[in-house]
Amino acid sequence: MIQGIFYARFFPQEGPKVVAQAPPGCITSSDGQRPPLVDFDVLQEYIIPRKAFCNRYVTINSPDGKYTILGFPVVIPHTKYMRNEFIFNFGLLVEAECDQTPYERVVRCLAETFAEMEKQNEYLSLSEAKGPEGDGTRRPIGSLLEIVKEDLNNYGECMIPVDEANTINMKLFPYHINPPAVKGWHVPVAKTKFNDIIDPTWDITLQKVVAKIDGVSDVRRIAHEASVSLDLAKIAIRHLLYYDTILLLDIFFFSSCYAPRPGIHDFIRNVDGMVDECASYVSHGRARVSNYLLIRFMAAFSPGKSVKEWIHIHREMGFEIMSYIDIRRFVQFGVIKGCLYRVHKYVVSKQYLASLASGQSRPLAGGDPLQKYTDGCHNMDQIMTEQNLTNDQVMERLKTLPVPRGDITVFYK
Repeated sequence: MIQGIFYARFFPQEGPKVVAQAPPGCITSSDGQRPPLVDFDVLQEYIIPRKAFCNRYVTINSPDGKYTILGFPVVIPHTKYMRNEFIFNFGLLVEAECDQTPYERVVRCLAETFAEMEKQNEYLSLSEAKGPEGDGTRRPIGSLLEIVKEDLNNYGECMIPVDEANTINMKLFPYHINPPAVKGWHVPVAKTKFNDIIDPTWDITLQKVVAKIDGVSDVRRIAHEASVSLDLAKIAIRHLLYYDTILLLDIFFFSSCYAPRPGIHDFIRNVDGMVDECASYVSHGRARVSNYLLIRFMAAFSPGKSVKEWIHIHREMGFEIMSYIDIRRFVQFGVIKGCLYRVHKYVVSKQYLASLASGQSRPLAGGDPLQKYTDGCHNMDQIMTEQNLTNDQVMERLKTLPVPRGDITVFYK
């Protein structure tokens, strides 16, 4: 959120000075009582900097680290100005922790718009000559800044007539980072109901892929059931990731291993009703598992212990866990909430690694396709998905590889 917006310029005789600000007193004190959010006197040499830093985007942190000023100082050279130049800056004041990326366009737009208006009809310099109320034909800069601030904070956009020929038209666009690569063994899970966001104008491939996302199927299965190529399915899912409508989880197997993350402490303390939410999400039918048991179940995961072994341990203790909760949903809940992380299993062949190091790697006798997965860089999910095998089938096949006894090692990370 924008905490303040201001217009400052360099005066040949007075030096840097704030001409207008909204709200009043955000950059320089207006009533002499309330201190400003930042001290202009301390930061003025950065707000109106040397020419080398003009005509470019600049960010300035306040000394206390609470706020950041986003600006684009502009210098307009011309003989009509005293000292042959006009220097100004329209700046935004935001909290230092907020995402500043969407505001960069706003700052650039303000600088470019007012620079052009100054070049065309001396809007800024004449406004100062005519006083804060203007001449009735142009909106005063102070009230203009107030409207820009309020509209951007409340609506994320603004369209404000300045005079008969100019309008300020800006919109805040959220910044999305590039999504991670999508693998065939990933499982997309919707973060919202697709019925609320689906658009009939979407590409047909995207519509087909979205229709097959159920929180259980992996990307390869989705591509197959949607009758689209795997590459196109990955592109469609990355598109959904970009707009933060889905998240990616690892495919669920009972042979998979999970371990606690620091977030499990929040689960144990039932922060924000997390355990209650879990009970509603994972319980079968009307039977609701107690919070005590859910915490006990969640805390029992450990590296190297598969979900199958985890279930067996609780059965030996008298808990028929599968009769009360959906195991897949329980694990999924733990991963999404940051209580658990997936411990992946990898396979390493010392002989294969040695051949790779020597540059003489070649298929083993018989050309077993599992050989290429024994370099320690391919997790078991990838092997099972790409080879269409179960965990047990992969392990049995690995035993038949023509390598020395003890050559193959399985490790978890």
